[in-house]
Amino acid sequence: MFKPQQSLSIQWKLILLFSLTHLLHSSHGDVGTASYYDPPFFPTACYGDDSSQLPDNNMFGAAGEGIWDNEASCGREYLVSCLSAAKKGTCKGGSIKIKIVDRAATAVSKGSSPRTTIVLSPTAFASIANPSASRINIEYQQV
Repeated sequence: MFKPQQSLSIQWKLILLFSLTHLLHSSHGDVGTASYYDPPFFPTACYGDDSSQLPDNNMFGAAGEGIWDNEASCGREYLVSCLSAAKKGTCKGGSIKIKIVDRAATAVSKGSSPRTTIVLSPTAFASIANPSASRINIEYQQV
């Protein structure tokens, strides 16, 4: 016969299992696409001709419309990882941290379609993917 105490015990085990599964899930970011753009990088929509605003390591990008947020994205930093691309083996693995310095739609050297989430500097793109790819699928998270 079914005992109420057993039912409670099973419920607690399921809650614990669900909680642990959620905590162990490593993906907490959003998914989008990235491409890259070449110089000239100035003027930028965020900083004009002020080159001092670009990170020394050249890990920067231009925000697509989905994260532009009326210039609020200027200066935000994102962790970006390559998930996949049309050609197998394009992604190098790992994550990079980039700073938003421009708006993709108005970047001097456009490298995106209207649906691109982030347009990366060549240095940033090459850090996570083979630069022969024109577009990659990414996971990104604001830090």
